[in-house]
This record gives sequence, structure tokens and C-alpha cells, in this order.
Amino acid sequence: MTRRMLPFAVVLAAMALVPVFTPSPFYVNLTSQVAIAAIGALGLNVLVGHAGLNSLGFAVFPGLSAYLVAWLSTLGGFDPVSAGLLAIGGTMLVAGLFGVVALRATGLGFVMITMALCQIVWGAAYRWTSVTGGDNGISAIPRPGTGLLPLERPEVFLWLCVGTLALALIQLGRFFDSPMGVALRGTRDQPRRMSAVGYDVWRIRFSAWMLAAAWGAVTGLLYAWYHQFVSPHMMAVTASAEVLLMVVAGGAGTLAGPLIGAALVVLLKNLASIWIERWVMLLGCTFVAIVLLMPDGIVPGFGRLRAALARLRPAPAPKLVPRERADV
Repeated sequence: MTRRMLPFAVVLAAMALVPVFTPSPFYVNLTSQVAIAAIGALGLNVLVGHAGLNSLGFAVFPGLSAYLVAWLSTLGGFDPVSAGLLAIGGTMLVAGLFGVVALRATGLGFVMITMALCQIVWGAAYRWTSVTGGDNGISAIPRPGTGLLPLERPEVFLWLCVGTLALALIQLGRFFDSPMGVALRGTRDQPRRMSAVGYDVWRIRFSAWMLAAAWGAVTGLLYAWYHQFVSPHMMAVTASAEVLLMVVAGGAGTLAGPLIGAALVVLLKNLASIWIERWVMLLGCTFVAIVLLMPDGIVPGFGRLRAALARLRPAPAPKLVPRERADV
């Protein structure tokens, strides 16, 4: 284990031990929500932080995966594990088709295309009531599990979410450090120069798109198993904006930023809403403060603050070494 991954291991262990410290299922389920949101934010971070492609349609991947596993396991007669694998495969197929369309543009054009594609799928889910249930959604989605792995228990499902988050961190951490990850950041910073030296910029971006879609599909699968319910709301533009907010607030392009952003959003939504009636206003004020004080996000902001404090610290006085007197 590298030193960089040690803090992540400590955080993941603390999340897995939440059932030991509190018997309340509320906090166990809240930790599961944080883990699921963090997986989705890590997936979007591939596009936003490393490819430089801001998307307002990322929610289409979790939404498609959740609807597919719901339909296959409740109406299609598949067992939950087979339905989950087929849901991820079907989501990847649709993501490939969408990627061919969306990656024809960059910048604001890419934002608009991804938002339009997400709205198309959301509209289909909202109107195609015979398949999706419309606004009522699909409920009673079964969780997989056996006697050895009873996922209907909140603590066991939490361990599944934390384990999946650990896999996402390991895989994405290695990807970002790989030559492919370096080439992806090159297409973000200097796409013309990368193309001039022989790199296929479109293919590199398409690979990043598919990787983000894969982790988005896993997010939707865990979301459907957690809530055992899915509705068109999870594919709305507001859902995509919420994941984008997690990435930007935590720090796009960093490995820890999406985790911190996801925890901040989920905790504010679930805890602040208990005590404050207008919790959405508190959420907005929090992120306005982050943008004003730390424009690059929480993780880069604290990194700059630590570097500034290190520069202010007085340098240690040099040690005086006494000279040895020569014998006369």
C-alpha cells in the first residue's frame, strides 16, 4: 500500500466500523448513501477533472442502470445478480452510443448535448408508464443475498458499498497514474498538441467517457438495491447537477475531492434537513462560500493553505559546529 492510499484506507475502515460504534440503522444507512454518492462522484471526476469535459447528463448512467435492474429483477424474472450484470452491460451499450454523439463537441456544446441526452431519457422514463411506472416508479426491487451474505441487513449492505468504493479508488488511482491517465490530462490541457504528436484525442476521451459510465452504472445498481425503488427523479438535470457539485466542491482532478464533496452534500441533505426547514438555502450558502474562499475546491484549497502556513513558519536556526583546534 502506498502512502497516498493510507488515508483512504483509514477513512474506509472508519466507514465500515460505523455499525460497531452505533446501533442505530440511521447512521449505517447514511454512511451507505455517502459511499454510493462518492462512487458516482469519482466516476464523473474522470470527465470533469481529468478530461476537462463538464457534463450535465451524468445522471443518465445511474438512472439507466437502476431502471434496468429494477425491470429485469421484478418483471423480467432474473435473479438480482444476473439482473445487475445485465443492467451494467445495457448501460454501457447505451453509453457507447451516447458517447459517439456527445464527444463531437467540447466546452459549452458538450454540456448542452449531455443535458439534452439526459432529458431525452428522463422524458422517456416519465412518459413510458407501461414499462417504467412513470412518476410512480418501480418499487420492491429485490436485493441479492444468501445466508452467508444477507444484504437485507443494513450493516452488510454498508460493507458491500464500502468495498465497492475501495475498488473504485484503487482502479481510478491506478488509471490516473497510468500513461493513459497522463494522456487524458494532455487532451484536457493541449488537445491540438496531443493530436499533432500522434495521439487519437477522440479515442482517449471516449475511453474516459466509458470508464465514467461504468462507475455510474455501478452507482445506479447500488442505488436501486439500497432504496429498492427507482423513479425518473434520479435522471433529472438536478440530479446531474448535484453530482457535478460534489466534484467541484471537493476538488476536481483530485482523488479525495469527490469523496469529501459527496460526504458534504449527503450529510447536509440528511442532517441539516432535520434541524433546518430551509436546508436547501444552507446548502447553497455553503457552496457559495467554498467557491469564494476555495475556487478550486476543498482539497486544493487546504493544500494551498498548508503550503502558505509552511512558508510563514520560521526556518530553523543553523547549527554551529565548533572548529577543532589544530595541535601546535
